[in-house]
Amino acid sequence: MLEVRGLSKRFGGLHAVRDVSIDVPAGAITALIGPNGAGKTTTFAMIAGFIRPDAGTVVLEGRDVTGMRPDRIAEAGMVRTFQITQPFAGLSVMENIRVGAYLRTADTGAATAQARQVGETLGLGAMLDRPASALTVAGRKRLEVARALATRPKLLLLDEVMAGLNPAEIADIVSMIQAIRASGVTILLIEHIMQAIAALADHVYVLAQGALIAEGTPRAIANDQAVIEAYLGRGAAARMATHA
Repeated sequence: MLEVRGLSKRFGGLHAVRDVSIDVPAGAITALIGPNGAGKTTTFAMIAGFIRPDAGTVVLEGRDVTGMRPDRIAEAGMVRTFQITQPFAGLSVMENIRVGAYLRTADTGAATAQARQVGETLGLGAMLDRPASALTVAGRKRLEVARALATRPKLLLLDEVMAGLNPAEIADIVSMIQAIRASGVTILLIEHIMQAIAALADHVYVLAQGALIAEGTPRAIANDQAVIEAYLGRGAAARMATHA
């Protein structure tokens, strides 16, 4: 469904992303992981049209969308969420979700029906009439996903949707993501929580210092020495291997 080839981006003297290539098959959950500063969010932003790449291509269902505006890419069926949630605080939960629904329809009744269905599916049904500003962190995370899902995407990009949540909330979000995939939406996600990656991802790509250093199943990635070193540092990884 998504073919990313050779994406690169510099910010002045910083080579933030270098020659990154990713494939996301239809119906799959694909993960992009790496330590802080690895270039994951910059890669996401280039894929979704928020940053223009210096080099490389992004192809969605055979259509080259490289450098297109985010709204045009959303119309083509690919939508992203943001790690830092920023709901429209002056609007209700329903109204926030309806913003996404307006991508596909100008009819308020149809947009409201779509927003209600998405909100109830994602566990926000009892809060639809509440101000978005009253939601907990976990609630705002669900709202961020709901607003994106209301656009009826084919491919959903999730940027650390579990960050800042407790274990029970993480388990709930994992179940929510599995349900979204079961509904027919393909998913590409950034995440740091490896237990969630193991439970969700079919395939994992690992970034470090802007470059891909590994890819494979979650089990293979967890045992990859280069990945362990990227997360822990070479000394800690060597000590771990010795103790193992």
